[in-house]
Amino acid sequence: MNKLYAILIIICFFSCKTTIENEKERYLTEIIPTDIPIVFKENLRPKDKLIHKGIFSPDFKQYYYTISDKAYKQFNVYVINKLDNHWSEPQNAFFNSTYNEHGMSFSPDGNTIYFSSTRPTNIEGVADTWHIWKSDKIDGSWQKPTYVDIPNLRDKLVSHPILTNSKTLYFHASNLDYSDMDIYHSQSVDGTFEDAKKTVISATKNIGKCTPYVSENEEYLLYSSIGDQLDLMIAFNDGSGNWVHGKRLNDTINQSSQGNPYVTPDNKFLFYTTGGHQNESWNVKWVHIESEIKYN
Repeated sequence: MNKLYAILIIICFFSCKTTIENEKERYLTEIIPTDIPIVFKENLRPKDKLIHKGIFSPDFKQYYYTISDKAYKQFNVYVINKLDNHWSEPQNAFFNSTYNEHGMSFSPDGNTIYFSSTRPTNIEGVADTWHIWKSDKIDGSWQKPTYVDIPNLRDKLVSHPILTNSKTLYFHASNLDYSDMDIYHSQSVDGTFEDAKKTVISATKNIGKCTPYVSENEEYLLYSSIGDQLDLMIAFNDGSGNWVHGKRLNDTINQSSQGNPYVTPDNKFLFYTTGGHQNESWNVKWVHIESEIKYN
């Protein structure tokens, strides 16, 4: 029995070592986080700027992230690419414009990227503010971005889209002055999104919510609650489409206003922005998240 136990420990050791080495290669980093968050590529944040959401392409070959000035007047999305086992120098994302871009996410199949933008729609009745846009990849090439119309929210601020396997688009929306911000969802029918509905999360009806991330099969929903600071929260799908058992993520994650949650395509790591509204040292951190996203 003791010999068998020793063999199992050895097998476990080498299996874990192999997993860590594979993850180092996947993320091109020397340190992989456990349940204690660490900063991801701090050098991506210019000293006089703020860094926001960061995401990987589904094949892990690109990493997109948002940079803004400290006054939140200009938002730009940058990308770094995997080249010969290292990350390239940052460059403008293909959909970045002279307007503001933020809140990007890939569709589950990786062939569409959704994002928020203040570029004009040139459509009567659509407010001059943040709206959802998308670009489709056709024959390996990204197409010109197009406006995503949410019919009953044309006069609202709409941002941070995320699409699920059921073709449901989640996002946050608010009045033009950012008041009454909450999470909404809209169903795509024959390629057109229907009127949005507010996403009800049990026990949080009177709490403002923003920057949602929803797993592909809608098992869980991550978001920021709006209060004295932004806290990262999670809610679970009860199997009938209801979001229940909302809870605050642990204190190692929630320390100083957190937002823009995103879970990597391998479902292992949470990326999020932290630093506080007036803190100049904003960073994107990542942490092992598998224990937090299990429905207990």
